[in-house]
Amino acid sequence: MRYSSAPKELYIKNRQKLIRELKQNSTAILCSNEVIPTNADGILGFKQNSDLFYLTGIDQEETFLVLTPQHPKKKFREILFIRETNEHLKVWEGEKFSKEQARKLSGIHTIKWSYEIEKFLDKNIHLPCHYYLNSNEHTSRNEDFISKTDQFNKWLRKDFGIKKTNKLAKILWKLRSIKEPEEIEQIKKAIEISKGALKVFAQNLKPGIPEYQLEAELTHQFLLNKSRGHAFQPIIASGKNACVLHYVNNNEICKDGDLVLLDFGAEYGNYNADITRCFPANGKFTERQKEVYQAVLNVFKFAKKRIVVGNTMVNLRTETVKFMESQLVSLGLLNKIEIENQDPKKPLYKKYFPHGISHYLGLDVHDVGPKQSKFKVGMLFTCEPGIYIEEEGIGIRLENDILINDDGNLDLCEDIPLEIGEIERLMTNH
Repeated sequence: MRYSSAPKELYIKNRQKLIRELKQNSTAILCSNEVIPTNADGILGFKQNSDLFYLTGIDQEETFLVLTPQHPKKKFREILFIRETNEHLKVWEGEKFSKEQARKLSGIHTIKWSYEIEKFLDKNIHLPCHYYLNSNEHTSRNEDFISKTDQFNKWLRKDFGIKKTNKLAKILWKLRSIKEPEEIEQIKKAIEISKGALKVFAQNLKPGIPEYQLEAELTHQFLLNKSRGHAFQPIIASGKNACVLHYVNNNEICKDGDLVLLDFGAEYGNYNADITRCFPANGKFTERQKEVYQAVLNVFKFAKKRIVVGNTMVNLRTETVKFMESQLVSLGLLNKIEIENQDPKKPLYKKYFPHGISHYLGLDVHDVGPKQSKFKVGMLFTCEPGIYIEEEGIGIRLENDILINDDGNLDLCEDIPLEIGEIERLMTNH
């Protein structure tokens, strides 16, 4: 593998946490994602199912995990099924994991080939009373897409007569929201790679450069440093493009006087960084750009202080919105009387700050986690306020990755330039 794997103890620990949450006499079954095809015989590539990776550390297609903690035979309480290498695969794709490699990565002793799963389930699936199946329950998921997991669960219900099932998603959301130290180390590596790429980005940014050329510089740095690439499609938005929240075309020319919004992050070992900065294309902010930038930075600092144990996402949003309104007033975009008389269902701030302030971060960029629970030690969130003034062609968002700890929080991106002076100095050093 290109990246250095986390120790197997992480995945042993993760499975133990899950097993403690299962009912007595249960079986939990998960499957990997598949290689996604394009046209003809082309492929987009492979991205592992986050839940399966969280429990096994196995980054390979055609992988299945079966957990039956009370199975009468100890060797069958944890079983990993992986794809067997054959002569055809050796020639066309190279060798897949051996059983010993899978054992060392996952900490699972019993390893079988994937073609053996049907026979195994036929003999063992009727032993437990409760079945847990995996599924994508993310609120923003693409509900039209039929995943490998969907197909696998349908097969289990049809061929093995499993009718009543429990969802693993609710349990795994809770478990995955608390990051283990080994996970934080992987995320720190993704952030460190991103930090280096951001400096190269700033050194190359100048009037006349295409946005896509800057994207190429990021990609180059990621691949040089053992990342498999971008955690998500990067946003490199110059001028008015920065007012489009998910602008990913990256095909315009950066002009003198433009601000360039960079929302990006490296992936490392399936864990992700998510960082946003804004740069003046010519190296110097205008006075108005400074005013707006400072307002966003003020909101960032305000919100960051509130990503602590005991707060909630709803309360964080409510508090931050009130402070954001005061900043919008100071910029002359709103006035206090308008705010006092606004329709609560159509708040005025949304014209300039239409998105959320934070989200979970981890194996997924918009990672899973309980929406209503209080913040706890070990949770990792982004902090990402923004102000977008379409009529002025100014869009500014600032984003760091914040880990909650016993002392409040730790900004994992704190040594990446953020203040106005730091950004300008970074751009004058090339």
